[in-house]
Amino acid sequence: MQRTRALSSGRVSAPILASLFLAAPALAQAQDGSADQIERGKYLVTMGDCAACHTAPGGKYLAGNYALNMPFGVIMTPNLTPDKETGLGDYTYADFEKSFRQGYSKHVGYLYPAFPFAWYTKVTDEDTKAIWAYLQSLPPVSEKRQESQIPFPFSVRTALVTWRTAFFTEERFKPDPNASAEVNRGGYLVEGLGHCAMCHNENKLVGNSSFAGRFGGGVIDGWYAPNITPDGHQGIGAWTDEQVVTYLKTGTAPGNRPGVAAGPMRQTIMESLSKVKEEDLKAMVAYLRTVPAKQTYKPKDLAAFDTADAPGASTYLTYCSSCHQPDGKGIEGAVPALAGNTSVQSEGPETVLRVIYGGLAAQSGLAPMVAIGQQMTDVEVRNVTDYIRNSWGNKAPVVTGDKASEARAATKTMLAGTAPCAEIEQDKLKAAFDKIGIQESLKGLKQQDFVPTLVRLVQQVKAEPTGVTDDDIVNGLTTAFCKVGRDDPQYGNPSWPAVIGTFANVAYSQVKHPEKQAANVPSATTPPAKN
Repeated sequence: MQRTRALSSGRVSAPILASLFLAAPALAQAQDGSADQIERGKYLVTMGDCAACHTAPGGKYLAGNYALNMPFGVIMTPNLTPDKETGLGDYTYADFEKSFRQGYSKHVGYLYPAFPFAWYTKVTDEDTKAIWAYLQSLPPVSEKRQESQIPFPFSVRTALVTWRTAFFTEERFKPDPNASAEVNRGGYLVEGLGHCAMCHNENKLVGNSSFAGRFGGGVIDGWYAPNITPDGHQGIGAWTDEQVVTYLKTGTAPGNRPGVAAGPMRQTIMESLSKVKEEDLKAMVAYLRTVPAKQTYKPKDLAAFDTADAPGASTYLTYCSSCHQPDGKGIEGAVPALAGNTSVQSEGPETVLRVIYGGLAAQSGLAPMVAIGQQMTDVEVRNVTDYIRNSWGNKAPVVTGDKASEARAATKTMLAGTAPCAEIEQDKLKAAFDKIGIQESLKGLKQQDFVPTLVRLVQQVKAEPTGVTDDDIVNGLTTAFCKVGRDDPQYGNPSWPAVIGTFANVAYSQVKHPEKQAANVPSATTPPAKN
């Protein structure tokens, strides 16, 4: 796995879990757990995507100190390794179970509902014990928890009793006697460890309650988690089971379902769902099919957006149509369609805005997306977002207030030039780059030399036994270029985001279609003519 994604939610990818499990010192830590129980616990921890919130950027696996931004402040997450001073080394299983399923910590008292104990309360005793055995099998990491930044009165944890009284009920998952075994398995995963509603409920921080707007979609960490009820327009009702399962496993769907996973969902897929057994993914989809369909907004007739003089139409034609095509249908196998894209038509525009401002790394065989919004004004971004969300049969609410400027401020990505260059985590790919001298070859590279240089370098990289995907190579080359080119003054014209975006697309063309020699790659280095 490689941290070269252009879009970032602030959460960070975890190392491969298997590498931790195989360590001999780790096994020695779990004296009370059998190898089978530890292995099961590892799978359950992966299912729960624990690394997302308990591994800090650049930090040790599950050692905590990830800054969790909440409406009431910033929570620094705790260390889950068995270190006796800073982690769970002084915990008993009873202590852990009380935190995990009841939301009460041995050290700090009542836990904020940012920790999904309102969902984990449904996990069985057997699975909770397996999770505990796996966590105790990990190498201890000495990592003191940093202070959370929560202002008064929210810093008074005893006030959480009111929230708990209103929204939290401690209970295990109860199978529906009228449902199939598959649906009940899916319900257990979705409502428990998967804690899907934590992001996809309309109302956050109200737990697993009837007040949450179950699975109707809502804003999370500056992104919009879409409606996942069976509604045919706003939800997954028009998707086949195969399309939903493939999307959960890879981040894209086959057939006529356009779009790619981005932001927190992309990370969840990479770190968690892509490693989940297919039968469990199918069970989750089967359960979601039983949830009542829900509309989070009433579609309005916005046919005016289909006219040539509609707000955002000229911006779309100037910046977007060369890749996504004038009809919004994209390029099959390379550029996702916008027409009919469910996530594009979510109630909130946050995800579309973040992608426009931040770009996208190569993923699922699709081309990288330039952080094109960095060349636009906020008014242009707002208008083109409305145009995309209400053209070609799409229908969605228009952007309101300061959401466009807020999304610009919140977007921190490598492709936008607003975040540090990524790191290549595949050892074999990194070794191949070092052997070939990739960074030295890219240093001071003229823009007109992108094509011939990448023609040569891609051939050399592909000749090495790295075992990585084409996406990894494209993103690795883009990362290497970022490291040597970001501060090079020659790339200030037209802008660094435009230059690195074009480089990424040339790299994609050479990796995927070397015979074309990048002749048809749309250029982002030529600024549009001003009227």
